[in-house]
Amino acid sequence: MTLLSRLTANWPSHWPLQPLPSQKWAAQKPTYAGADPKLISAALERAQARPSGNWFVVAASREVRGDRPLGVRIGGVELVAWREEDGTVRVGPGACPHLGAPMALAAVDCGELVCRWHGLRLGARSGPGWAVHPVHDDGVLVWARLDDVGGEEPTDAPVVPARPAGAVLDAVTTLTGVCEPEDIVANRLDPWHGAWFHPYSFQKLTVDSAPAVTDVAESDDRFLVTVTFKVGPGLGVPVRAEFVCPEPRTVVMRIVEGEGVGSVVETHATPRGTDRDGRPRTAVIEAVVAGSDRPGFTVATRLAPAIRPAMAAAATRLWRDDLDYAERRYALRAR
Repeated sequence: MTLLSRLTANWPSHWPLQPLPSQKWAAQKPTYAGADPKLISAALERAQARPSGNWFVVAASREVRGDRPLGVRIGGVELVAWREEDGTVRVGPGACPHLGAPMALAAVDCGELVCRWHGLRLGARSGPGWAVHPVHDDGVLVWARLDDVGGEEPTDAPVVPARPAGAVLDAVTTLTGVCEPEDIVANRLDPWHGAWFHPYSFQKLTVDSAPAVTDVAESDDRFLVTVTFKVGPGLGVPVRAEFVCPEPRTVVMRIVEGEGVGSVVETHATPRGTDRDGRPRTAVIEAVVAGSDRPGFTVATRLAPAIRPAMAAAATRLWRDDLDYAERRYALRAR
């Protein structure tokens, strides 16, 4: 018996890290039978029917600063975001109402934008051609309500998923692809592809339950998955997680059993508009919000600035692959 096999044989079952047997990728059990296209399409259709209140994720909360503006496009609308002196987030039009200068290049002075072309000062007060949008800052993400883009009945606040209470560690990553929001959501409503498409991150993935195609109660409209997150050579963290859609452009993976219960990965799809070739572009803004009652987790939260880049890098690697999936889905539909 080798040293590794002896360690594995005596490995405590209650430890969050568990040994993973080596597995040949092609020897996995196929999952195509479970990934019924009708089932995924039905779950997507139900998600798209839920109200959003016209709220769109703009960016990570820490990206919106008080010393310089942030320019973004949502639904083809040019916007600018910044913070006032007291930290309040504002989102306004991206073009100066005077002669159309880009306000993303404006200076921020005393909590207001100052246009670099002619010095026009713009802030929370409305004026001809200038009005800020309703904004929600939940501490992880900044949302803006764009009624002309959403076209729904507006609501006072967005549908922000429940997150772990107490000390948390969060990281946000953003990537953009040639697809529509529904393609991003459809990717997440196909958990069966996880261990096949991302063998560097997932192993031993099984979909324990999935919603039916029709007559699905709201409480049953979720995918329940058992999976092991790989964290190093031969080691992983086994958990049970659910996938739910609280609104049409958001999919939430929440750990319901195992290490980090209550921790979430929120995948938000924000339409940017079309590119020069008329193709739709959509941003994936993914927020990982982790929590744990283990004593060592408090220490980890104090090291958040050093840990966040690694968390974001892991999410970026996953979404570089998953954007291929989403873009391919759009390309086939566009034909």
